[in-house]
Amino acid sequence: MRALISGASIAGPVTAYWLARGGVDVTVVEHAQALRKTGGHAIDLFRPAMEISERMGVMSRIQQRATGTTILTVNRPWSKRPAHIDYVKLIGVMSDRHVEIMRDDLSEIYYQASRDDADYRFGDRITSISDDGTVSFQNAADERFDIIIGADGLHSGVRRLVFGENVSEQFLGGYLAVVSVPKSLAREGQMAGVYEPRRMAMVYTADHLDDARAVFVFRPEHQLDYDHRDVERQKAQLGAAFAGMGGQVDRWLVELDSTPAFYFDAITQLQMDTWTRGRVTLVGDAGYCPGPAVGGSTSLAVYGAYVLATELRRAARDYAAAFAAYETAMRGPVLSSRALAKVNAKTVVPSSRWGINALVGVARLVSVLPSGLTRSVARLNDRGVRLYETMPLPAEPGTAPA
Repeated sequence: MRALISGASIAGPVTAYWLARGGVDVTVVEHAQALRKTGGHAIDLFRPAMEISERMGVMSRIQQRATGTTILTVNRPWSKRPAHIDYVKLIGVMSDRHVEIMRDDLSEIYYQASRDDADYRFGDRITSISDDGTVSFQNAADERFDIIIGADGLHSGVRRLVFGENVSEQFLGGYLAVVSVPKSLAREGQMAGVYEPRRMAMVYTADHLDDARAVFVFRPEHQLDYDHRDVERQKAQLGAAFAGMGGQVDRWLVELDSTPAFYFDAITQLQMDTWTRGRVTLVGDAGYCPGPAVGGSTSLAVYGAYVLATELRRAARDYAAAFAAYETAMRGPVLSSRALAKVNAKTVVPSSRWGINALVGVARLVSVLPSGLTRSVARLNDRGVRLYETMPLPAEPGTAPA
């Protein structure tokens, strides 16, 4: 069986690893000239993704690259004192196993785990896909594959080619931006910043980073006229959204003119009923992004990649049966992640002082209560904050398709 994967970020390399382990001939095509180093932001791996990474033999490397954030410091203009929150205990409410790592670091770790067993082709992209599996590329000659997997993110080219432009999306009301700033502007082990109604700005770093990352999340009254490819306009929109916040936030925004890495995107949720058509299927954000930064999309992508590989192994050469089983297995987690993301999109950045004070109050309470007690209470809501603890992990795929 020959498989073509589009995308070499998170879902692509994890899918490549597990398919190759099962004896599939895997090719990965990536539009970028090399592994993307976009600066990016810290992402969370929860229990299922942690266990999958452990089965891949990369957990020690992931732990070595953890951000090491232990304290969350929140400043509110109307409060004289900052709130100091135990970040480790706060995340512990959500998952018994968790690590925070920079997205670029995680991508590199997964790539290194899979590169010896898959053919990675950088600097190219898919331009057309035929029903019989013949694929045309921007640079390389046409080739035929048994299956094609789109793992190329929220703005997936494979999805556009196969499902068209009119894919159902829901804007969740917010925007996320990340700016690389000098490391001197942050303290290791601490994420610190300012909360105001409808906007939040934080900065953090890690021991192994040469810089710090300023993170901005905001919820404007009206949706922006926004183009994910127009970086200069994005910078202008970010500056306008945080004008008047003052102090340290103004210092971070100064870096917009010279930052070596910048990320900006709408917090948008894909709402596709199916992510399979013929020989093509989608994995991760390309098929079921619950919303960047609010729905655990990275853990869902790792989980989806593993489930897909497992179902292809079980179904041998019958990719249609494998894809159907994959969609069935993923439907529950995807729907639950969507629901959680819609709640988080509003609660993470409240629209009022009262909402911010309530959010900080709950976080402070978690910081002082025994971890066992807060986790026991959280377990009563396994469709909410403990969602990822409930996702069943299939047995490790270990045999090749016939």
